Amino acid sequence: MTNAQLNELKKKYVANGAASSATQFADRAENALIWDADGNRIIDFAGGIGVLNIGHCHPKVVAAVKAQLERVMHTCQTVMPYAGYVQVAEKLSQITPVRGHAKVMLVNSGAEALENAVKIARAATGKNNVICFDGGYHGRTFMTMAMNGKVAPYAADFGTMPGNVFRAPYPVPSLGVSEADAIRGLKMTLKTDANPRDTAAIVIEPVLGEGGFYPAPASFLKQVRDICDEHGMLMIVDEVQSGFGRTGKMFAIEHSGVEPDLMTMAKSMAAGMPISAVVGTDTYMDAPGPNSLGGTYSGSPASCAAVLAVLEVFEEENILARSLSLGATLGQRFLQWQESFTCVENVRHLGAMAAIDIVSADQTPDAELTAALCKRAREKGLILLSCGLYGNSIRFLMPVTIEDEVLDEGLAIVEACLAELAG
Repeated sequence: MTNAQLNELKKKYVANGAASSATQFADRAENALIWDADGNRIIDFAGGIGVLNIGHCHPKVVAAVKAQLERVMHTCQTVMPYAGYVQVAEKLSQITPVRGHAKVMLVNSGAEALENAVKIARAATGKNNVICFDGGYHGRTFMTMAMNGKVAPYAADFGTMPGNVFRAPYPVPSLGVSEADAIRGLKMTLKTDANPRDTAAIVIEPVLGEGGFYPAPASFLKQVRDICDEHGMLMIVDEVQSGFGRTGKMFAIEHSGVEPDLMTMAKSMAAGMPISAVVGTDTYMDAPGPNSLGGTYSGSPASCAAVLAVLEVFEEENILARSLSLGATLGQRFLQWQESFTCVENVRHLGAMAAIDIVSADQTPDAELTAALCKRAREKGLILLSCGLYGNSIRFLMPVTIEDEVLDEGLAIVEACLAELAG
């Protein structure tokens, strides 16, 4: 079917809230390239929103999934377990920098991992409150919508959110929040809204995802760790978007040396197959009672096979070093844009987790120009994503494995769009 035919079906049958505004439909993909239903070639700088750090359809992952599908597709691991689940648990426990001996539970999405992390924290501490951060993003279920630090579009239409969720400022100096401001705000939240004796956990992204790709300083993360320890609260680190090599380390929290109590992960851990995990200190992970965690499809055999293949790719292809190299290339190019275009500010990257801000002449966030740049890039054959509390950040999530010539071609399109729309 053609793009036009598929768009007609979309208009007729797909709910508005779930429908994509894009008019091209993916037909096949390889590494950093997608071909649509009409045969048009598109460069992918979105990676399925951070899911494809090792690219579309990595041959090793595809082969592992195919092989698994020929053996067992589903049993529900709580009914009839299988090797892949426990092998993934073993691998994740070995590479995840939580305190002490780690145990693992597998689920299906980032939001589901966050939901379960909160359940585990409440069971382990006997407390209810959760503190999150401005600009944070944790998912689209009701609990995670309550945890998000941005209302629209995630929670605006859905009424009252669950209670016992409180907010603190995230340190983003370009938005007027210093590290000292953020610590002061967190302590004030504990003083005025979320009594520490009733607070189970602080949940934080070491690099804001939807909130704009702003890394938290290592010193800030260490202070959050200290505050948790002081008050008997768990530190939950959300690595759904920043994990699996995006920042040049397996997990972004490793840049700080901080060891959380629980970590959530998803997206690039299976290169496109649906799976997520909560990994945490064994005493906390074992706090919920028997059969209190899990789900019908949690840790499916095919997704577990994909995770094991992804971890092999990381070793064989030196993905972390490639991420650092890609980040250095992006950082250098961003600085050139900042010098050439007055609308480009606050260029930043941690490894290959990279972004720029688009601002107006008075240096205020320009969401309209940001949207126009993304739209024009798509017309020129490049997928770009915006993000940020004010919708004026452009994030770069091309596969870490992108070929140099494809990277150069995509960056040239961004530069052409900047010259065309911003002068």
